[in-house]
Amino acid sequence: MAAGLVAALLLGFVIARTTDSSSSSGAAAPTAAPNAIPSHSHGGAVAGDLAGVSLSAGGFTLVPGATTFAAGVAQPYTFRILGPDGKPVTRFVLNHEKLMHFVVVRRDLGAFQHLHPAMAPDGTWTVPLTLPSPGVFRLYSDFVTFDPTGQQVPLTLAVDATVPGDYVPVPLPPAARTATVDGLTVSLEGTPRVNATQPLSLRVFENGTPVTALERYLGAYGHLVVVREGDLGFLHVHPEDQLVGGAVKFWVAAPSAGRYRMYFEFQRTGVIHRAEFTVEVPA
Repeated sequence: MAAGLVAALLLGFVIARTTDSSSSSGAAAPTAAPNAIPSHSHGGAVAGDLAGVSLSAGGFTLVPGATTFAAGVAQPYTFRILGPDGKPVTRFVLNHEKLMHFVVVRRDLGAFQHLHPAMAPDGTWTVPLTLPSPGVFRLYSDFVTFDPTGQQVPLTLAVDATVPGDYVPVPLPPAARTATVDGLTVSLEGTPRVNATQPLSLRVFENGTPVTALERYLGAYGHLVVVREGDLGFLHVHPEDQLVGGAVKFWVAAPSAGRYRMYFEFQRTGVIHRAEFTVEVPA
């Protein structure tokens, strides 16, 4: 069972299931495929490389709008996904309550955003975007669509955006087992291994007391984005469907040794929090 699960999640996020077999491009309305249901609740990668290192993969290409921003100024960011036929893709699968997950990470891994663009009928996606400081940011478009045979295909395509100015990279914080966010303490249990699926559990505490009343956010008790230092390879993992001993439990394997930054999002009393960890994966 575990082997089949991991194979399905090779590129770092989960495919939502559907009975629809429509093509991946054309003039269809920007809606989810009929009968689409939320994705499986497990995630991980066991072999191969991470996604998000190219603007083209599997015959699909990300075509961005402007990729230069002024620091701290909100502006609409637009992009399209072109299919193997060169036409804008308009058919996407609902994946954790959204058709598109849009993640922004500064290249020194010191800034993070998780947004959800809206799509026009012509396949143009738009999201309000503010890049807070000078530097180079990686913009990931994380989605599930259909290949020319009608099979679902998960993809993460990415492009850089530049904010001119005096940029000084921030050193990656050292590896740690706890992180503090908004008065809460989050502990990390488990260590990713190269090409071997391992459980990672995250527990939330307030004043030393475990917080078990977490709420679902985008259909899950937590979301974990993992980015590799250097090439910014990307992994988006979803957890077990239920809390396990009060913890949010993920299944993850690293494709290579090195340092990774983990961004754990969770919701409590209607507020979304994000805890960040640096993890060192041994060879």
